[in-house]
Amino acid sequence: MTPTPVGMRCPECARDRTKVKTVRRRSGVPVVTRVLLAINVLVFLAETANGAPLGGGGGGWIWNHGVLFGPALTGNDIYGIGTHQYWRLLTSGFIHDGILHIAFNMWFLWILGPMLETAVGRVNYAVVYFVSLLAGSFGALLLTPVSPTMGASGALFGVLGALMVVAYYRGISIWQSGLGLTLVINIVFSLTVADISIGAHLGGFVAGAICGWLIVQLAERRRMQALAIAGCVVVAIISVIAALAVAGSHGLAPNGITI
Repeated sequence: MTPTPVGMRCPECARDRTKVKTVRRRSGVPVVTRVLLAINVLVFLAETANGAPLGGGGGGWIWNHGVLFGPALTGNDIYGIGTHQYWRLLTSGFIHDGILHIAFNMWFLWILGPMLETAVGRVNYAVVYFVSLLAGSFGALLLTPVSPTMGASGALFGVLGALMVVAYYRGISIWQSGLGLTLVINIVFSLTVADISIGAHLGGFVAGAICGWLIVQLAERRRMQALAIAGCVVVAIISVIAALAVAGSHGLAPNGITI
């Protein structure tokens, strides 16, 4: 064996030149993930200061005016909540029902967020997050339009969906990487725990997977970054239109809280 700069090699191998490939590296600092974490925590602290209990159950001005609620979007005056509060499609993704709710979601974001952000870049990651959030709102309204719904889980399922698509196309095993098991665990959790918004999780995951596919096929393989972003924006627009179409269409009586 012959000592070389890259370790011990056989004499024949040591005489051969090793081909070196230069790979473009993205910044390893998950800036967007940290910003999202900070926003979610600050909103939760504001909720608590405004009267929402740490143990959950809702309450306070921020909670009442920020959670997703079908009749509030459609302007149903029977509740006395004003008309067409479209911002709830977005704000509901930053409101949480108690400390356990936000703790679990922020842990999930801290684990998965940096993976996707460093893999596809900050802009693409931010787009995936917010498109998935809006699609999650549509999914929640589709299944439970008159249940107050909140939480970042729709966006987080979108991050997981995009991450699985990106990993697949880069030749990374879904199961060896743990992404497949993470999805299975969360599906079981969603189906067995009460008051979990299955619609938000499903809508966010599908939108995230679509965005991940667009990023891989257009932004990375064909260098069409603008077109990939445009495709993701189309998904967001469709989600908003569909959410408004189904909001309040399944009755008027409010149901229990879903997260």
